[in-house]
Amino acid sequence: MRLIILGPPGAGKGTQAARIAERLSIPAISTGDIFRANIKDGTELGRRVKAILDAGGYVPDEVTNEIVEDRLTWPDAEGGFLLDGFPRTAGQVDALDAMLARHDHALDAVLELTVDEDVVVQRLLNRAQTDGRSDDTEEVIRERQAIYRRETAPLADHYKQADLLVQVDGMGGVDEVTDRVMAALPAR
Repeated sequence: MRLIILGPPGAGKGTQAARIAERLSIPAISTGDIFRANIKDGTELGRRVKAILDAGGYVPDEVTNEIVEDRLTWPDAEGGFLLDGFPRTAGQVDALDAMLARHDHALDAVLELTVDEDVVVQRLLNRAQTDGRSDDTEEVIRERQAIYRRETAPLADHYKQADLLVQVDGMGGVDEVTDRVMAALPAR
């Protein structure tokens, strides 16, 4: 199964992606995790990405597209994958479509976790304290929410028109949300 999970930062995409991927035996591919690993390792990519994230921005499409295309060629992604944090822009949608077409693949569904923005902001502020994430200040969180609404939320409309969008209530306990997601997935 080839899936995308959408939702604003802090909606629980990473948590749900890991759970869904485990249940479906496919890799959860998180661009955020890839970027954070590079930041932690002090790579050139990590230094560039850290400066962008600390300012509340998103990494440019060309960098993200290259990383995702490489990751989709790994053997564990041949039978399917769940993308978390990609695509985020119309340009990335086009790039993903081209990547999939080159390998004669198509998406099965696009999951969108819907959440209350104020709850998300509080979640991220709590995560900043427990995880020590320098990119999670209230100002940066609010800017990311605005960027999501402006650039990424419209992708849901695109995938809805393509009859791929599956909206799932992302509020409540982790197990509740996972159960809702699994019930909403198309039959395999």
